[in-house]
Amino acid sequence: MKKTLQIKILLISLVLLTAACSQINKASDFITNPTAKEKYQRDFDISDELFQLWQSRVELALMDSVHIELPYAETGKFSPRDFQIYSYEIELQAGEILSFEAETDSVKEIIFIELYRKIGDSISRFEKIKTADFQKKEFSFEPEEAGNYKLVIQPEIEANTSFVFKIEKEPAYIFPVLAGKNNSIQSYWGATRDGGARSHEGIDIFAKRGTPVVAATDGRITYTGEKGLGGKQVWLRDNKRNQSLYYAHLDSIHPVSGKVKTGDTLGYVGNTGNARTTPPHLHFGIYKSYRGAIDPLKFVFQTPKLEIEESAEKLFPRKLLITSSKANLRNRPDTRNSKVLKILSANDTLNFLGKSKDWYHVRTFEDKAVFIHQSLVSPI
Repeated sequence: MKKTLQIKILLISLVLLTAACSQINKASDFITNPTAKEKYQRDFDISDELFQLWQSRVELALMDSVHIELPYAETGKFSPRDFQIYSYEIELQAGEILSFEAETDSVKEIIFIELYRKIGDSISRFEKIKTADFQKKEFSFEPEEAGNYKLVIQPEIEANTSFVFKIEKEPAYIFPVLAGKNNSIQSYWGATRDGGARSHEGIDIFAKRGTPVVAATDGRITYTGEKGLGGKQVWLRDNKRNQSLYYAHLDSIHPVSGKVKTGDTLGYVGNTGNARTTPPHLHFGIYKSYRGAIDPLKFVFQTPKLEIEESAEKLFPRKLLITSSKANLRNRPDTRNSKVLKILSANDTLNFLGKSKDWYHVRTFEDKAVFIHQSLVSPI
């Protein structure tokens, strides 16, 4: 009886000690603001030598030449102490929001998500600009300017689970004409106007007269009325992005003022102002406070949704054997827009990283990440 009581006291003491350590760590983190990887090393008591070996894989990922078009999905399996790392170079425009999500069979695995931006022209390098919160498997980012970005995904050292990566982008705004589609846009930024005297500072979205025009984002109405070339118009201020949205040529203006929510009706498609001789349409423009008009297309252009095919593979290979006499290794998972980075021969082997539709994402014996078509290899 006495021994049982002693065990209970010991267990309670351990629980209280663990809770106290957790609170101390939280207080320390508030002051020192450690990175997600620093928290990982501390919380899981990883030796400096092992941590540095694992962390050094990031430099390898930054030298990879893998490019993808969005949306993109990849399936695979993390194996303990394989030190797998994944990087994807993506072109993003202002107005697009990048999103990443990792689904795993086990909820306890930790995945580290970092985003880098390419800087420099003759000598390109990558600068880290954002990191996902510790123990989060999703991530989003909205660039302020166009550029090439690299998404780096690194599982924890002992990760042992199947995964699905989902990488997508979507416009920052909803479409400003109710039920409108991309093909409703028939005049784009930069088109000549008045015989070349000026250029088009927006996009024209054609629709039936009276079709509702909606707030593309939350904001505040700063002007409604009729004046100048734009005819009946509404100005909506987006303070989050420090820019104003311009809705012009309206047939009529909906009674609206003050703050509005995304999707609220602002007016109705028409052809007032200098659009009297054209079919009804909305002229949609965006004006930055510090630089004037910018191209609004990417802010509203609807992107395809990700479709993930159910994989017939239940067991993913560790290695692949080249079965063709010649096999092209590419920087993209397609044959039309990709570059051939290397050519291998029959019986050469590759280390498996993941699979995207008909393409394997692999590393060569030189530890370079590439894509190879599934018809050229066989799992071993």
